[in-house]
Amino acid sequence: MIDIYILRLPHDDPKKATGARLLRRGIAKDARKTRPRSPIVLNPKANTLISLKDRRILEKNGLLAVDASWRRIDEVKWPRGVQRVLPFLIAANPINYGKPFKLSTAEAIAAALYILGFPDIAEKVLCEFKWGLEFLRINQGRLDSYSKAKDPKRMRELEISAIKSLRGQ
Repeated sequence: MIDIYILRLPHDDPKKATGARLLRRGIAKDARKTRPRSPIVLNPKANTLISLKDRRILEKNGLLAVDASWRRIDEVKWPRGVQRVLPFLIAANPINYGKPFKLSTAEAIAAALYILGFPDIAEKVLCEFKWGLEFLRINQGRLDSYSKAKDPKRMRELEISAIKSLRGQ
């Protein structure tokens, strides 16, 4: 089983925060209580794209997402670990629907799991939300493509290609 950790910050209403729901449902563990060692940390400000090269880290140390408001993202003190950013994806959550890169915590976790070869666990995470499978539907092609990227360089090439195809270039 893959360990999923959430560091919950009190920026959002806990009833609406997707990370809070995953904690309540027992899908994720509270990072403050568990203190994971060197997990993959999903960080939108990281320099390195997640790729299959990170799968062993995921299997050994788990995945950590910070559940915080996008409006206050610059205030976040990112926990230690292997900092990774997700490639271009489009949000399906009701707050940021259709916006590129503005994923909810649950969407980010699911995307990382899918890309690293765990689509079943990704789907389990997303099924906790009415809109969850919509995220897979609108990003299916990109996620399938990204899940074949063996390293960050190839991931960047696929990301650029995905953005260009969306722009019609």
